[in-house]
Amino acid sequence: MVIGFDAKRAFFNRSGLGNYSRNTLWQLVTYFPSHQYVLYTPSLKNRIELPYEDKVTLVSPDPALPSVFSSWWRSFHITRRIRHDKLSLFHGLSNELPFGMHRSGVPSVVTIHDLIFLQYPELYKITDVLIYKAKFSSACRNANAIIAVSRQTADDIVRYFSVPPEKVHVVYQSCNPLFAMKISSEDQQRIKEKYRLPSEYILSVGTIEERKNQLRILEALNHKNIRIPLVLVGKEKAYALKIRKYIAANKMRNVILLNEIENEDLPAIYQGALLFVYPSLIEGFGIPILEALYSGVPVITSEGGCFPEAGGPDSLYVNPRRSDQIAEAIDSLLKDPSRCRKMRDAGKEYARNFSPETVASRLMEVYQKIAL
Repeated sequence: MVIGFDAKRAFFNRSGLGNYSRNTLWQLVTYFPSHQYVLYTPSLKNRIELPYEDKVTLVSPDPALPSVFSSWWRSFHITRRIRHDKLSLFHGLSNELPFGMHRSGVPSVVTIHDLIFLQYPELYKITDVLIYKAKFSSACRNANAIIAVSRQTADDIVRYFSVPPEKVHVVYQSCNPLFAMKISSEDQQRIKEKYRLPSEYILSVGTIEERKNQLRILEALNHKNIRIPLVLVGKEKAYALKIRKYIAANKMRNVILLNEIENEDLPAIYQGALLFVYPSLIEGFGIPILEALYSGVPVITSEGGCFPEAGGPDSLYVNPRRSDQIAEAIDSLLKDPSRCRKMRDAGKEYARNFSPETVASRLMEVYQKIAL
């Protein structure tokens, strides 16, 4: 098969959708090398370089054209190029498809990561909600198949967009295989020194924003007078101001915010943690949970939604709006090393369900159902 991808996020987004795109492409190239992969991107300038570029074909607009043309090319002109390239199918990796894709004669797949903008519209600008709704609903309506990254997201797609359930396929995400590799104690110590981390800490990874709900972790630490440092890793949004105000008001000296780290250092930061705490209010899947399981770190996360899908039967689930519940969970695990060891082992075993080969095989099954 000749399979095309909207690869903009793979080249220009260093987290979230970018990680999903890069991991998906790597999995397919690695486990299904007999197929041809064509990556469409609006630009090749100042991009992330992919280690497998010698195994794929890159397609972009003429570099002599004005940069403003690139967005138009991705949304509209790319459909003409897709027809020219005689693809077996096209996959929109980040919630959308090019305009007119359904009239191209080429079957299409779209991955929908979440519908948070419909469930929590107050977290978005009204214009963004309207734009996202138009793009997502159009992609779901016109795609031959829809990939949902969790059963929860699949149910939301059917409910919000009245999509036939048989059109939606749950294909879980994997994460970078680096998280499954044991980092040596020497390298862990080097990374700790690099970021000035303490010898022991509690970890939370994710954008510092309202729905990630990190303030409840701070309240939990105060509630139980837990003095073990908390490390928050993630890009800071406006919500970070609340975090900093709370830290100052309560004179907390045991909170470390890291908003600039190198991706290759993240596995060592996970593996150096005592616990991973992720009280997010809503997710499409929750890839940091899986990263923690791969890293062998006990997980405390939110009850309900997609979280049990990501965390499995041996993670600890709490009401994310109850800082007292989060506090009890943290305190109970810190006092029970034996339970933590069992959670580490069980978590690693559960993470096998999301191996890169398993994810790639499931995705290829969907492709083969609709390909020309």
